[in-house]
Amino acid sequence: MRAKEERQRRGRSRQRMRIEKTALMKAVDLLARAEHSTAHLARKLAQRGYEEEEIKAALATLTERGYLDDEEACRHQFAFLYEESRQSVRQITAKLMRKGFPSTLIAECVPDDTFERERSAAGRCLALHFKKDADVQKMLQHLYRRGFSTAVCRAAVADFTEEEED
Repeated sequence: MRAKEERQRRGRSRQRMRIEKTALMKAVDLLARAEHSTAHLARKLAQRGYEEEEIKAALATLTERGYLDDEEACRHQFAFLYEESRQSVRQITAKLMRKGFPSTLIAECVPDDTFERERSAAGRCLALHFKKDADVQKMLQHLYRRGFSTAVCRAAVADFTEEEED
């Protein structure tokens, strides 16, 4: 009997020790794990049941203190995806928009001439998914679906199939 009472008493003390986190505390926890846009962070806090006014206050505090900067986060995430992935600029743009970054901010991050980078990314994509003797139409369709432009798709497929002939 005594052991059971002791477990119950410990359980109650643990419950009392649990502190209800404020929106600001939860936002800091989320930012500690990954960079977020203001809109994405607000959406996550709302999903966790925080009031709109508390969310706005938390976001204002984080922005004021320099922990939340949409421009810097967008530039950083775009640069990472642009340099490290085989995704098209369209795919990267769509991904960042889903994360709550405005399209105008994303457009500022896109370099003026992306053709060579896109061609290289499309080539990596083809090398990963196709053999050299695969159907050209299937390769083109694959790249189109991934957001590469027509010119990039044709150039990448031409490069990919020429490598076989050499």
